[in-house]
Amino acid sequence: MNKRIITAAITGSIHTPTMSQHLPVTPDQIVDETVRAYEAGAAVAHIHARNPETGMPSADVNLYREIVTKIKSKCNIILCITTGGGVGMTVEERVAAIPQLKPELASFNFGSLNFALFSVLDTLKEFKFAWEHDYLAMTEDFILPNTFKTMARFGQVFQENLTLPELEVYDVGMLNNIAFMLERGHIKKPIYMQFVMGILGGIPAGPDNLIFMYNTARALIGDFNWSVCAAGRHQFNMCTLSLVIGGNARVGLEDNLYLEKGVKAKSNAQQVEKIVRIARELGLEPATPDEARQMLGLKGLDKVAY
Repeated sequence: MNKRIITAAITGSIHTPTMSQHLPVTPDQIVDETVRAYEAGAAVAHIHARNPETGMPSADVNLYREIVTKIKSKCNIILCITTGGGVGMTVEERVAAIPQLKPELASFNFGSLNFALFSVLDTLKEFKFAWEHDYLAMTEDFILPNTFKTMARFGQVFQENLTLPELEVYDVGMLNNIAFMLERGHIKKPIYMQFVMGILGGIPAGPDNLIFMYNTARALIGDFNWSVCAAGRHQFNMCTLSLVIGGNARVGLEDNLYLEKGVKAKSNAQQVEKIVRIARELGLEPATPDEARQMLGLKGLDKVAY
């Protein structure tokens, strides 16, 4: 197949408003950015919510409902709702949107890790909002918890709501977790996996590491669909390699604020347009949302609860 699924991670919970004036914060900004990414060629949008007044990551299901409902009224892009949430959110907060909104797709972090953002404070000294410094600083002593008990509970919620999990894999040990939970029935095939590279606390971004992760996953799990995202300057290199060797790609302001060295992206759509250009140079085409639904075996937009 020459089709590839392009995902746009619209706002995330890593970057703070001080880091880029183009980071979408309000529901309407997130909606507009998602529609623009769709028009640029994205089949999937990965959705986080933020407090519209301060830009702080939020677990408010009402904000998620407003965002996804408005997006659905404007286009048929697949929405992948986060269960990673933001730094310091409880497990209950992170999963709450799934049974209430029953999305087609949602992220599922598949292991605990040191999710570290504090090193940004080496260069960033002044902030637009007071919460930003403490939010980043606390990650020096923070573990993103995804225990086997938590993963079993999340797996149950996903199965009950016919939501396909997008398994976020930050390091090679998480592949062992997937194989084990698959064997126990807590998750089921088809498997859709995202290799997340370059986060401090996870596997470094690089060609050898991506190929190692892919080969290890094939040995442990067998067939699966997969995508790659990478932090910061590694984004386009790793996404391009993924496209070359048969995977899909995720871009967006959640992962990287830049379009190229020294040039900040003004929108998620600019990054989508760039990876689409790269794909087409390789003889590949971006899948439409409906093509991506078929490729991933999703339940369809008519079966969500928003």
